[in-house]
Amino acid sequence: MSARDAILKRLRERTDGPLSAPESDFAVVTHRGWSGQERLERFERWIASVHGEVVHTSRKGWTEALARVLADKGVRRLALGKQHPVAAEARQALVDTEVELVDVNRDIEAWQREQFESVDAGLTSTLGGIAETGSLWLWPTPDEPRLISLVPSIHVAVLDADTLEDTLFDVVEKHGWANGMPTNALLISGPSKTADIEQTLAYGVHGPRELVVLLRHASAAPGDEK
Repeated sequence: MSARDAILKRLRERTDGPLSAPESDFAVVTHRGWSGQERLERFERWIASVHGEVVHTSRKGWTEALARVLADKGVRRLALGKQHPVAAEARQALVDTEVELVDVNRDIEAWQREQFESVDAGLTSTLGGIAETGSLWLWPTPDEPRLISLVPSIHVAVLDADTLEDTLFDVVEKHGWANGMPTNALLISGPSKTADIEQTLAYGVHGPRELVVLLRHASAAPGDEK
């Protein structure tokens, strides 16, 4: 019997019965009770407070909003996947533009230098957002590896308004992380930032210097006639 098995055996044979987990009160991290509009307002306020940019658009017209963002920011080379609907729609919309579409589903060693030196922006989908902290959450895949949200100077993320949750606890509970915790979940709250010993924040020192969230609404967004 191994040392581990011996310890577990002693725990199971405790004279006062098996150990049980204490009851936990999670009320402090959930049950905010915000309406959909309140979630939107809180999300936008908090992510803007750390230099994130939110562009409201409709689900029908989001690729046109993407094209405008890329043109305004001078993006010439965009890294993106192929299989996810967000990437597929973007590819179709940008096929006749001057933006070069860079494939990302390949061995990082084959294009590592290219990614750091000549890719202007990365486009990703998101699985949702967190209103309390103004955060996005992503589960990277081979089609959308995490590096395209962490390396290029600009990260463009597509978020559906109806996937916003109040808190991180609500995300974990609703999506069953306890039964299938992702190996590499990403929580993104604004562009990259760091602080020196005097606690002065600096943005864009490493990783994306800009984060643009294309916030898609089921109906036409304010100011979006699409």
